[in-house]
Amino acid sequence: MSILLAPLALFFLLVRLAALVAGIVALIDAAMTPAGAFVAAGKATKQVWVTILAVTLAVLLIFSFISFFALAAVVAVIVYFVDARPALRRARQ
Repeated sequence: MSILLAPLALFFLLVRLAALVAGIVALIDAAMTPAGAFVAAGKATKQVWVTILAVTLAVLLIFSFISFFALAAVVAVIVYFVDARPALRRARQ
C-alpha cells in the first residue's frame, strides 16, 4: 500500500469501527427499551426498530464502508440516535 493511502485506509477503518460500535449500542438500546415507550413516543414499533438496527449491523459487517448499503446503514443508526432515542427517553419519563 502506498504511504499516501495508509492514513486514508486507517481513517476508513476507524470510521467503520465507530459505525459498528454505534450500531451495536443502538441495537442494545432499542432492544432494552420497553415496547410501550415506542408507542408513547409516536415512533415505529419496537420490532421495526430492532429489525432495522439488526439489518444495519449485518450490512455494516458484510459490506465495505464506502458502499451505498453501508451509507444507508449509517443513516439508519444516525436517525435512531437523533430522532427516535430522544423521543423514547422523553416518553419514559
